[in-house]
Amino acid sequence: MTTTLSTGATTGTGIRPYLSGFGNEHSSEAVPGAVPAGRNSPQRAPLGVYAEQISGTAFTQPRAVNRRSWVYRIMPSAAHPAFRRIDNGLLRSAPFTEVEPDPNRLRWDAPPTPGAPTDFIDGLYTVGGNGDTGSHAGIGIHWYTANRSMTDRYFVDSDGELLVVPEDGRLTVHTELGILDVAPGEIVVIPRGIRFRVELPDGRARGYICENYGAAFTLPERGPIGANGLANERDFLAPVAAFEDRQSAVQVVQKFGGNLWAADYDHSPLDVVGWHGDYAPYKYDLANFMTIGTISFDHPDPSIFTVLTSPTDAPGLANADFVIFPPRWLVGENTFRPPWYHRNIMAEFMGLIRGVYDAKAEGFVPGGASLHNTFTSHGPDADTYDKASSAELAPHKLDDTLAFMFETRWSVVPTRHALDAPHRQSDYDAVWQGLRRQFTP
Repeated sequence: MTTTLSTGATTGTGIRPYLSGFGNEHSSEAVPGAVPAGRNSPQRAPLGVYAEQISGTAFTQPRAVNRRSWVYRIMPSAAHPAFRRIDNGLLRSAPFTEVEPDPNRLRWDAPPTPGAPTDFIDGLYTVGGNGDTGSHAGIGIHWYTANRSMTDRYFVDSDGELLVVPEDGRLTVHTELGILDVAPGEIVVIPRGIRFRVELPDGRARGYICENYGAAFTLPERGPIGANGLANERDFLAPVAAFEDRQSAVQVVQKFGGNLWAADYDHSPLDVVGWHGDYAPYKYDLANFMTIGTISFDHPDPSIFTVLTSPTDAPGLANADFVIFPPRWLVGENTFRPPWYHRNIMAEFMGLIRGVYDAKAEGFVPGGASLHNTFTSHGPDADTYDKASSAELAPHKLDDTLAFMFETRWSVVPTRHALDAPHRQSDYDAVWQGLRRQFTP
């Protein structure tokens, strides 16, 4: 692991500096000397700050997966009043029991933009999920739609790690460990228990969230691919230290045990002046993903597009995979090139960031989503099949497209409001009705 020391100043070009590398041991200070030399918790920390450790894993987990960071802050995070329950809005959490599990294929248009002022927290809309927050297993799947920045409000999720996929509008994510600017085509991952607030540089934002209750996302093994390809460690960027020295009334909202709780602080919780460790938020530009595919015939499994995975104790069985379908060349000979007709033991939730998805002619729109649950049959619609099965098989570039999938080992149970939503497409099954018999014995 590498160690990087940086300060929180913005570069002269206006481009924010970042720390490079996935899971690296970083060190960063917004004020020189904030990180003590030689000891994590000296008798008196420098600059009058408080030393505090944030442990993302159990103390005794193996070194390869152990994650923790030391932070040096103006006030310890223990200095706050009691939390009180607040309304959950359209946010739901595991266990998902509002409706019985449903084998039907589901698809939605993009959720509407809110009319009233709505920040990132109030704009959370749960589609469904599985597992249990208490046993740290499963996922929650959410949209977010917002038109107001969080200024006097902060959020922390004690139930899960948040993988945020912007689709419309940029985000500036202020976290305890620094600031991350994220645009559509990038992702940001905020570890469980890290406090943050979200500003909207474009005045609006919409996107998707995988709330991972299980083991933290990590890079998948490459197996016979070897040392290169897929996502590279150096392209993941962590923030440099940046702090808010603010003494005024703010609200901190915590998701705990599936519900929202709030406390009124008299200071900003983002007051970390320096930090070092490997438990930190990070961003990644999906354009840096090195896509691998066939150069002869047939398809590799879509797992070849996995960016991040949340592993389980069973080798190769993911609690959740984050998979993308980016621009790429299609060159397979005598091959039906769109995704094939398929049933999968894993549940698949798909979203579209931009462009057109190559397995659907229309109806699957940016900001929208589809859910194909365990062993639910799915695949190209009738129009796509007709075109792809008769197309001239010259090398073809799929361009101006970026779709993704949250894949999970358990069936996804939708929420009642997602099933009843006006933007749910009630006629989704019709896209396959144009398929006709072609059997000629």
